[in-house]
Amino acid sequence: MATDIRRPPVAVPVAAPQDEARWGRVTTPRTLLSRALSVPLILGFTVFLPLFVAVQSGDGRHDAAFWLQLLLTMYAGARLSAMVLTSRRKLLQGSFWLFVYMAMGVAPLAQAVLGRVPTPVVGPRYDLTTAIALVLLGCTAFDVGVLLGRHRPTGRAGGSQKEKRPVLAHRRRLHLLTALAFLCSAAFIMKLGGPAVFFSSRQEIIAGIEEAGVSNGDGQAGQALLRGFGTVPALLALLLYTRWLITSKYARRKVSILATWGALALLNLVVNNPISNPRYWFLTVMFALLFTVFPVSAAMYRVALSMAVVIALLVFPFADRFRYDEKNYKPVETTSFLEPMALKDYDQIGMFANTITYSNSGPGHLYGRQLAGSVFFAVPRSVWPGKPKDTGVMIGEWMGTVNTNLSSPIWAELWIDFGPLGMVAGLLGMGYAAARVDRRYAKRATRRSPPGSLISVVVPLVAGYSFILLRGPLLQASGRIAIAALCLALVATFREDKSARLR
Repeated sequence: MATDIRRPPVAVPVAAPQDEARWGRVTTPRTLLSRALSVPLILGFTVFLPLFVAVQSGDGRHDAAFWLQLLLTMYAGARLSAMVLTSRRKLLQGSFWLFVYMAMGVAPLAQAVLGRVPTPVVGPRYDLTTAIALVLLGCTAFDVGVLLGRHRPTGRAGGSQKEKRPVLAHRRRLHLLTALAFLCSAAFIMKLGGPAVFFSSRQEIIAGIEEAGVSNGDGQAGQALLRGFGTVPALLALLLYTRWLITSKYARRKVSILATWGALALLNLVVNNPISNPRYWFLTVMFALLFTVFPVSAAMYRVALSMAVVIALLVFPFADRFRYDEKNYKPVETTSFLEPMALKDYDQIGMFANTITYSNSGPGHLYGRQLAGSVFFAVPRSVWPGKPKDTGVMIGEWMGTVNTNLSSPIWAELWIDFGPLGMVAGLLGMGYAAARVDRRYAKRATRRSPPGSLISVVVPLVAGYSFILLRGPLLQASGRIAIAALCLALVATFREDKSARLR
C-alpha cells in the first residue's frame, strides 16, 4: 500500500494594504517609465550639466570659490531631481530648488568659468568664497527644516490632530473682489494712458508712472501700490474663477460665470502680460495658472520643473526684449550659451558677496532694520524720513553703480539683518514652513476638494511668487504680498452653507 505523503502547508505572506499599494506602484508601466527616466534626469542635473559648464574654456580662476560653486550646483541639482521625481507634488520646495539650481548654481558657475559677472564684485575674493559657503549652509538649513516639517503633530491623546475646516472662497465676496479687480485695473490702465502702453515696453510703463506723479524722488511706495492694485486683484480673481470652472460642472453651465472668466482673462492679458511686466512676475502668473488648471497632475508638475531649467538656460536670458523701447534695446550677440548667464540678471551670488563686503566695511549687521522697512513698506518717507531703502539699492549706491536695480537674495537679506545664525534660522524656518504647507496642499488639492478651496489657489501663487521673494530685494516684493493678503482676507470664509460656498 503506497504511503500517503502530504506536503506541509506553505505559509503565504499576506501583504498589508500599504505594501500592496507599494508593490502595485512598482509594477505599473508609469512607474517603470518614471524609474527609467530618473537615471538620466539625476545624472543630467547633478553631474553632466554642472561638469559640462565647469570644463568650458574661460578666464575664471579654479580656486576655492570655483570648487564651492561647483559643489553648490551639484547639491542643488540633486535636490531638484528629488523634487521632480517625488511621488507628491511639492510646489514650494520645488520652486525653491529650481531657483537655487539656476540663479545660485548653474549661472554663477558659468560666470566663474568665464571670469565675467553681470554686476561687479567689489570686495576681496574671500568675500565671494564666504558668500558661496553661506548659500550652501543656508540650503542645508532649509533641508533640515524640511526634515523637521515632516513630523506630523499629534493631539493630546496621542492620536492625530483633528482635521481643521478648510478655508473657502465666499461666493458673494468673490463677486466683490471681481468688481474691485476691474475697478483697480481700469484705474491703472487709465492712469498710464490706455491699454496700448501695456504692449509697448516696460520702459514706457515706468515713464507713464512717473508722468502720473505716483513715483517721485526716492519713494517707491506709490508705484508699488499702483502696480500692485492694478495687477494682483485681477490675477487672484482669474485664479479663483479658473479653479471654480475646473472643478464644478455647475459653473461650466453658467453663462455668467463663463463670461466673467473671459472678461478677467482679457483684463489679465492687458495688465499681466509679459511685455509690460518683469519676467519674474510673469513667471509667477504662469506658475499660478498652470498649477490651478492642473491641480492634481503629477506629470504636469514634473514637466514644469524640468522644462523650467531649459527655459531658464535658453530663453530667460533673452526675455528682456520688451524691457526697453526700440531706441534703447541692445540685443545680445554671443557665440556661447554661457555668456548670456554671465552678462544678464543672474547676479545673486555676486550681490551677496557685495553685501558681505559692505557690512565688513563699517555698517555691520542692521538687526532687523531692513526687514522693518519691508514690513512697513507703505509708510511714506515724508512720515518716516529714515525709512530704509531696498537692500539692493543701498548696496548699489555704496558701490557707485549707475543701475541700482540690483537683486538682494533672501540669504543676503537675512544675513545683513541678523548675521550667520539669523540666516541659518531663517532658512531653517522657511524649509519647515514649506514642508508643512506642501503636505497640506497635497492632501487638500484633490478633485474632491470644494471649488472654493483657497489653498488650491494660494499655494501655486506663492510657489510662483517665491522666485521674486528669493531673488529680492524684499522691499520691492512687499507691496504685492500685502495686497494679495488683503484680497484673500476679503474672500476667505470657513462657512460651508449654500449661500456662501461656490457650487
